[in-house]
Amino acid sequence: MKKIVVLSGAGISAESGIRTFRDSGGLWEEYPVEEVATPQAWKRNPEKVQEFYNLRRKQVMAAEPNAAHRYFAELENRFDVTVITQNIDDLHERAGSTQVVHLHGNIRLAKSSGPDPDRKFYPVESGNISMDDCCDAGYVLRPHVVWFGEEVPELERAAEICKEADILIVVGTSLQVYPAAGLAFVAPQDALKILLDPDCESLQVGPDFFKLPYSAVAGVQALERLLEDR
Repeated sequence: MKKIVVLSGAGISAESGIRTFRDSGGLWEEYPVEEVATPQAWKRNPEKVQEFYNLRRKQVMAAEPNAAHRYFAELENRFDVTVITQNIDDLHERAGSTQVVHLHGNIRLAKSSGPDPDRKFYPVESGNISMDDCCDAGYVLRPHVVWFGEEVPELERAAEICKEADILIVVGTSLQVYPAAGLAFVAPQDALKILLDPDCESLQVGPDFFKLPYSAVAGVQALERLLEDR
């Protein structure tokens, strides 16, 4: 069974109504990165950071997987599929994907704001984390999100997965966020590489990529034509 690796970004979730961070009208225009998405922001004003992600979590919980999320889940009937996502939502899992690597965390989970050598995660069932919610060691819980300036714990594992790909599908990502964007370029030389994005012609990838100039949902049929004989 051939190995497909899907590298997904904000564009796929935007089609489920989840606001992006970087695009025009995105969240960073309303909330400066320095105020809500760094360890320093948490130290200065943890209540503000907590509330920002509580609002994001509620948005995620209200959203539904779209046709692209479901398509990648259905590919598991024919391929060994791993989704490596830069998104902090859980829409791939809710669509049915069983192998999902979250590079930047999963907003549906919380983790300790203190030392946590076991990297233990806590489900956030209600949608809110309060400043009274603590881990087993007594530290306040924070969102399971990788902030600017923090390491990307899953990066090495994701790179090893990409190196095993027979088919690499890059969808809904501007390839501007490093180190995550570098994963698009570590697949084997002979792998089939596909870039699915409305702005694919402006993105910096090599000539070995098939470029499909569609949104994630609109491009599903074109993507299937490339994969149907594989």
